[in-house]
Amino acid sequence: MNYSEQRKRLRAVLAGSKCLSPASVFDPLSARVAEAAGYEIGMLAGSVASNTTLAAPDLIVLTLTEFAGQIRRIMRASRLSLIVDADHGYGNALNVMRAIEELEHAGVSALSIEDTALPIRFGQPEGTDELIAVEEMVGKLRAAVKARQDPALIIAGRTAALKVEGTAGAVARAKAYAATGVDAIFIIGVESLDQVKAVHEAAKLPVIVGSAPASLKREDLAARGVRILLQGHQPVAAAVKALHETYIHLFNGGAPADLKSRIASPQEMERLVNADTYRQWQRDYLH
Repeated sequence: MNYSEQRKRLRAVLAGSKCLSPASVFDPLSARVAEAAGYEIGMLAGSVASNTTLAAPDLIVLTLTEFAGQIRRIMRASRLSLIVDADHGYGNALNVMRAIEELEHAGVSALSIEDTALPIRFGQPEGTDELIAVEEMVGKLRAAVKARQDPALIIAGRTAALKVEGTAGAVARAKAYAATGVDAIFIIGVESLDQVKAVHEAAKLPVIVGSAPASLKREDLAARGVRILLQGHQPVAAAVKALHETYIHLFNGGAPADLKSRIASPQEMERLVNADTYRQWQRDYLH
C-alpha cells in the first residue's frame, strides 16, 4: 500500500505553526474510533503496544516483528497518520536499519529512535535512565536516514537528556542529532519553555514533546517550535477500566440490558467494523 498521503499530511503539520496532539491508539478498532472522533494523527507507543499485545510492561520484551504486525493491522483499518515509538531501534545501527525497513513497510508516517540505553542492563540502579554515547546515537540516526525508502517518512531523534544531562546536554545532543538529516527532535522530561526553546534553537527542527506540565500552554509551546505534544495514553487505560467494570457487572449477575447506556450501540459497532461493506461483498461474491 501507498502511505504517502498520510506522511505528507503529517509533514504539513511539522511545517506549520500549530501544536497538535495525536490520538493514542492500540489496535485497529481504537484507530477507527479515533478517526470517528475527528483525529487525523495517531500514536502507537512502545509501552502501549507491549501492554496490549503481550499484557506486559514496557521493558523491551516486545519484538520488532510483533510491533510491525500490530502497526500493519492498524494501518489496514485506518487512514491515520501514525506516529510510533520505535524505542532504541531494537539494537545497534544495523538493527535500526532493519526497523526502518519493517516499520516503513507497515505504514507508519513517523517514528522515533531514542538514545536511552535499552534494555536495562544488569546492575543498573532502579528507576534511572542511562544514555548511549552521542557518537553511537549519531550512527543510529545516520543509518535510519539511509535506510528510509520513502522520503516522506518522518524520522525523529529522541533524547532523554533533559532528565539525565540537563538542558546543556539536551542542546548538545539535539544539535548533533539534527546534523544527521532527521526531520524532528523528540524530547521527554520537559519542565519549562526555556528548555524547549533552547533545544529548538539548537536543532532548528520541529520539536515533538512527550508530555509537558499543564502549566505550559499549547500556544506557548507552538511558538517555540513544538508541533506535536503527546498527552499520555488514557484511551487504553479507559478501555481497561470499562472492560473490568463490564465484566464485574456481568459476573455478579447483572443484566446485559443494564449496560445499554455505557456501551456502544449495535449500530455504532457495525459502522466501526464496516459491516455494510462486508454485506455488500457477501452479496457480490457469495451469492
